[in-house]
Amino acid sequence: MKSYKTKGVCSRNIDFDIIDGKVTNVSFLGGCNGNLQGIGKLVEGMPVSDVIKKLKGLKCGNKETSCPDQLANALEEYINK
Repeated sequence: MKSYKTKGVCSRNIDFDIIDGKVTNVSFLGGCNGNLQGIGKLVEGMPVSDVIKKLKGLKCGNKETSCPDQLANALEEYINK
């Protein structure tokens, strides 16, 4: 299980796994629970690069980022290690 401390959003942390290049077991701590559960279900089993492409750059209201964007950042950080 990988863990990422979010920045600039209501959620505080994202946990996820990557198995065979695919995103699994995404869970957010804090934030809009129903919406974030939905994001986790929607990206389940998707290739990491596809999730990043779909979610990167999304903003929440006046914020410069969003929980989906933070997930994309977490995945990018993981693959760039």
